[in-house]
Amino acid sequence: MDESRQSSSNAGAVLRKLVPPPALCGFLLLLALMFAVSYAVGAAAGPVAPGMHGTGVSPGGGSEGGGVDDMGDMHGGGH
Repeated sequence: MDESRQSSSNAGAVLRKLVPPPALCGFLLLLALMFAVSYAVGAAAGPVAPGMHGTGVSPGGGSEGGGVDDMGDMHGGGH
């Protein structure tokens, strides 16, 4: 009978070692909650700059920003 009590206490000790402490679980839960709230606020706020779109391609197929094509003759070598 003493052996069954001892083996169950050993199983409890092993289980306690495998389970993370409650403070860690609480911290991870708070971290996930803060991430979810900040993501929701960012999605509700919309884009940072006017005219900014989710994808890098405009409906016309060209790029909107000043890319290599928009630099003109600024390559400095008066050929």
